[in-house]
Amino acid sequence: MIQNNQRIFNLLNMLTDGLIVVVSLLIGFGVRFYLMEGYIMVPLGSYLLLALIAVPLQLALYKMVGVYDPGRRRRAYQIIARIIMVNIAAFAVLNTVLYFVKAIDFSRIAISVFLLVEMLLHSFKHGLLRYSLRKLRSRGHNLRRVLIIGNNDLAERCAAELSETPEFGYTIIGYLGDESGLAHYKRLGSLDDTRSIIRAEAPDEVIAALEDENAYRIPLIIRECNDAGVRFSFIPAYARYLSSRPQVDSINGIPLLNIRRIPLDGWGNAFIKRAVDILGSLILILLSSPIMLVCAVGVRLSSPGPILFKQARVGYNGKIFHMYKFRSMRVNDRSDTAWSTKKDDRRTPFGSFIRKYSLDELPQFFNVLFGDMSLVGPRPEIPHFVEQFREEYPLYMVKHQVRPGITGWAQVNGLRGDTSIEKRVRYDIHYVENWSLLFDIQILFMTLGCFANDES
Repeated sequence: MIQNNQRIFNLLNMLTDGLIVVVSLLIGFGVRFYLMEGYIMVPLGSYLLLALIAVPLQLALYKMVGVYDPGRRRRAYQIIARIIMVNIAAFAVLNTVLYFVKAIDFSRIAISVFLLVEMLLHSFKHGLLRYSLRKLRSRGHNLRRVLIIGNNDLAERCAAELSETPEFGYTIIGYLGDESGLAHYKRLGSLDDTRSIIRAEAPDEVIAALEDENAYRIPLIIRECNDAGVRFSFIPAYARYLSSRPQVDSINGIPLLNIRRIPLDGWGNAFIKRAVDILGSLILILLSSPIMLVCAVGVRLSSPGPILFKQARVGYNGKIFHMYKFRSMRVNDRSDTAWSTKKDDRRTPFGSFIRKYSLDELPQFFNVLFGDMSLVGPRPEIPHFVEQFREEYPLYMVKHQVRPGITGWAQVNGLRGDTSIEKRVRYDIHYVENWSLLFDIQILFMTLGCFANDES
């Protein structure tokens, strides 16, 4: 039933997207030739013919980048990001073609308005659709029935995540295990009962989380799921060492699993991020220079000592660099081994003020310009704590595979100062593995509402 509903849903989804393309082209035509002055060089019929070409092309591109994939676990912003990328590419390509090809003199203004309106309408439609589906599922509709095979820690964590996220639309009918293990879920039988339980319960999806000693059962479970037409997923025993988005390559048809996919390892992504950092830091330095001048004078008058506070931090690939801040404390010998707190007696009154509004961080724009930091990335830590945390928290050093940032995904989610290091690591790794330019822009906008950044 769910598979049939999904096919109907995808068909309606694509039809409405096609309709949006046509409507957007009509809007572009109307804006150019009815709201603006100008002679209609190319009749409306030619623009509609262009729409007939654009519709299948646009739908094919959306399908290629996964807009129509039935991913319940994907967020709305991930779909919107793909829509924006496709439309930006279409905008660049189509306007370039129209510039060099003079056979039909389409209005580039009309085409630009068309692509902009189309991008906005598609983004709004898919965002609203995802939001509506999540609300519908959170209320118990359109649920996918899941059978979990296994009763270890990974199985329990998977069950907890599915149960605690009702908007994804999963309901756990029970689990199979040789002994009781998942306290809050019904045990339907042992691992030997897999075939009979799959046939009797007819789940929509089976998720296997088995230890190494039971790995031999995986081919049998796959065969049973294939025979029953049930979707199958499995969590490998070594999942704790994998990233959330591992990359699969191949060697002459042999699958090769890379445990960690880091988008910024690609030179194209790295070039884009560095270019944005250079341009952004230059603009921000110019805009904030009057504020920095006031802060410099205030620090000088507040207490004896240097205006800038330079502190060793661990950066990209574990290299040490000096991070700049306006000094907010009296000169002391604990700056390399102790965190500041909200009621730290080392702070000056002016230092408390600039820390409250994150003005002490402004000199880090120069760190970004020099290449030690990025506008967005995991916050850098002092070497003393890095040595401590790398022993206590697995995967802590993964954050150093990208440049540290002035702001980051952990910080905009409230993980600043004396907060859970384990949660920070999880958020930092999510950023490292899921980087995109749009993700950076999202974090920058979220940062605008986070002025009370008391700690780094």
